[in-house]
Amino acid sequence: MVKNVLVELEKRMKVSVEHFRKDLSKLRTGRANLSIFEDIKVDYYGSLTPINQVATLGVPDPTLITVQPWDPSTLDAIDKAIRNADLGLNPVNDGKMLKVPIPPMDEERRQEMAKHIKKLLEDEKTALRIMRRESKEAIEKLEEDDEITEDDKFWGFDKLQEVTDEYTKRIEELADAKEKEVLEV
Repeated sequence: MVKNVLVELEKRMKVSVEHFRKDLSKLRTGRANLSIFEDIKVDYYGSLTPINQVATLGVPDPTLITVQPWDPSTLDAIDKAIRNADLGLNPVNDGKMLKVPIPPMDEERRQEMAKHIKKLLEDEKTALRIMRRESKEAIEKLEEDDEITEDDKFWGFDKLQEVTDEYTKRIEELADAKEKEVLEV
């Protein structure tokens, strides 16, 4: 019974860590990274389509992303989508493809980004604590319903804390690595 609660908690925490990893990968760091385009949708013949489904994306060097549309008539729509994505990027249209220079971040912007990473980390830690609390309540309910013993309950609480600590450590490591990348000049 307690093991089921722990397995469910671990599944939820894995999903949460993966979500956190994706959020961090979308942050602009001053280096070209295709994941910043992940959420950009292009108006492609009346329907919003992910940019990677209408063009080939490339990173020829650390300060440039290239966007080669499969259909040249969509070049202006892709340009507009990138500009409207609020990433602070200005694509250069050469008639065949877009070249998106990634501007270097100034020190103030780096500090802002580091603060933002810390805020994301705190939000994620809060989410993990909420999951732990819900699982703890589920274990307490099992004991109330006489489905488990008091020893099982305390064993479950210890395991809950171990799982929570493990996943908290994982997200802290992800945040530290991203913060280091952002602050690196």
